[in-house]
Amino acid sequence: MEYLQTKGRIFDIQRYSIHDGTGIRTICFLKGCVLRCKWCCNPESQEYGIQEMMVRGKPKIIGRDVTVAEVMETVEKDRPYYARSGGGLTLSGGESLCQPEFSRDLLHAAKAVGINTAMESMACAKWETIESILPYLDHYLMDIKHMNGDKHRKFTGKSNELMLENARKIAASGRTRLSIRVPVVPTFSDTPEEIRAIAQFADKLPGVEDIYLLPYHRLGQDKYEGLGRTYELPHILPPEQERMQELKRTVEENSGLKCQIGG
Repeated sequence: MEYLQTKGRIFDIQRYSIHDGTGIRTICFLKGCVLRCKWCCNPESQEYGIQEMMVRGKPKIIGRDVTVAEVMETVEKDRPYYARSGGGLTLSGGESLCQPEFSRDLLHAAKAVGINTAMESMACAKWETIESILPYLDHYLMDIKHMNGDKHRKFTGKSNELMLENARKIAASGRTRLSIRVPVVPTFSDTPEEIRAIAQFADKLPGVEDIYLLPYHRLGQDKYEGLGRTYELPHILPPEQERMQELKRTVEENSGLKCQIGG
């Protein structure tokens, strides 16, 4: 099984998570991303290179090279929890599609031993890359950040055309469960009009049943200082619960999608 020896670069493995997919999950965080979202809570994921980050006043090396087999040793430890809860392995980052062979082979390894698979991704890659991964993917958790290409570029560094086209193709393929996740970021995507546009787009995607509104938070802000970088949204506060409930109602009134705050 050659795929077990495929190498990739990760920066963390988190066990016992109840987010980023159903049930109890092990999340593998991959290095590298094509976007530079101003609110990113994992800025250490953006660069593929191994970095040094100051954490609580001490330097910490961020990033290590591993094989699929090495990651699976950790993933398989919690197999009983996956079976009881419907959980499994989730790939996150960064953007998993920046390491397509490693992502494909890691998902393949999990599926080969009967472990549920999920991937959190912006789908910012060639369709052929995504298509190669779909046979091994049970649940695609896809970010749709904004429907306006210019505003998307201003806040993330890239426009959204490729991602929206890939969302259509993933949904049309019928090869995996597709859920939509929307970061709700004040000044970027926290108005009813913006959320309505995303909900109406998602509602037209075949097979899509649920959408998650993810409220902006500042939990990763200290990481920017640790990396010697400037956090670009220092004055933005998390949306209030009342606003999140208003946006949830907007989704429900303008689509047939099941809407959840967080997740």
